[in-house]
Amino acid sequence: MSELVLIEVKSELGAGTRGASLGVDAIKIAAHDFASKFFLKIDRLEVSNKNELLYEPVRTPFARYAEGIHEVLQNVANTVSGAIKEGKYPIVLAGDHSTAAGTISGIKMAHPKKRLGVIWVDAHADLHSPYTTPSGNMHGMPLAMVTAEDNVECKSNEPDEKTVVLWNKIKGIGGIMPKVQPEDIVFIAVRDIEPQEAFLMKKHNMKNFSVVDVRKRGVEKVAFEALTSLDKCDIIYVSFDVDSMDPKVSMGTGTPVPSGINEREAGKLLQNLVSSTKVVCFEMVEVNPTLDKENLMAENAFEILVKVSNSISNQSIF
Repeated sequence: MSELVLIEVKSELGAGTRGASLGVDAIKIAAHDFASKFFLKIDRLEVSNKNELLYEPVRTPFARYAEGIHEVLQNVANTVSGAIKEGKYPIVLAGDHSTAAGTISGIKMAHPKKRLGVIWVDAHADLHSPYTTPSGNMHGMPLAMVTAEDNVECKSNEPDEKTVVLWNKIKGIGGIMPKVQPEDIVFIAVRDIEPQEAFLMKKHNMKNFSVVDVRKRGVEKVAFEALTSLDKCDIIYVSFDVDSMDPKVSMGTGTPVPSGINEREAGKLLQNLVSSTKVVCFEMVEVNPTLDKENLMAENAFEILVKVSNSISNQSIF
């Protein structure tokens, strides 16, 4: 079993609501409140961010802060790739979900010849591009970044030249494009899907296990079927956005969506997913303590993090 390494990415450039950059520290506070030594037992690396750009004018409205995000994603990719090449298993704790494109790029950089599958546990499909985005917030674009999918069939925006250049640089991080084939992406709990994203999901026959599926069939069966659907992939990355959970669990995330899974279901689902030897990296994102009460989301996230880490290690070490 590879040694675990925690990679912290305190960036929130891709989010529309401020505060996600504080999520990593909120989870550490939760660990302290539980008297846990988790963060003392695991090696940690921190990726530099460009959050200072949030105080500057937005110059690329259809890909907000794209220049800074490109730099952050490149830093994440290099860190993840380096860790994997050293034989380690990265667990990424990040602010907004745009950083997942950097994580995926890093995995692909370390395994350029291997077919990479993605399991995306989220309320949102995150398949927008600068050509389709209604907001310009790049945490809604990471899967378009790694599949190199502009979705011009659903084009509604006219990005300027600077935006297009930056967008192409982001898609090309690591010199590999695309990193993932759309048919090698499996969604779980995605329920806030915009028409442009629904078009791509249908076009590429992308699988989505709904919250109803999770409840009716059980987390173990859904996890098994998600992994089985990626049988042709050599390696798998699992991404967990805490907004996949119901707002009743906590409002401590920037884009909550009703009717999500609960914290018990999320923990069990992720434990089952990472138990596969094909899974080489796990990421958790979008904890925002500024929107929370009594740090509840971070506490739930920390408990899930411990369960996942123990499942990856195949023993109770945390």
